Amino acid sequence: MSMRKFALAAASAMLVTTVAFAAGARPAYAAKVDCDAVMNEVGSGKHAKEIAKDLSISTSSVYRCKRHAKEAAKAGTKSSMQAKSGKEPPMAPTGAPSPAMAAPKAAASPK
Repeated sequence: MSMRKFALAAASAMLVTTVAFAAGARPAYAAKVDCDAVMNEVGSGKHAKEIAKDLSISTSSVYRCKRHAKEAAKAGTKSSMQAKSGKEPPMAPTGAPSPAMAAPKAAASPK
């Protein structure tokens, strides 16, 4: 009988401890970051750590906004080049020649 009381007391203590730690933990939210506000702060010359503290976000969110802004600027440059020239920019080589490119070499070789 005393063993059951001990097991019940131990289980109760573990439950109370778990609830106490869970109540004290800060929940993690996947909040949307206002990248426009971040980029305004970047434009004013602040460092990522200062921006993160001011906007209550992580420094990785600041760097992510910077990366997205850079990619958007790069995509905007490509689209403006296409609009000016009227055609798409050349594709980067993929490494392996296409069958159409390989055929003329084979036909040109002596038999």
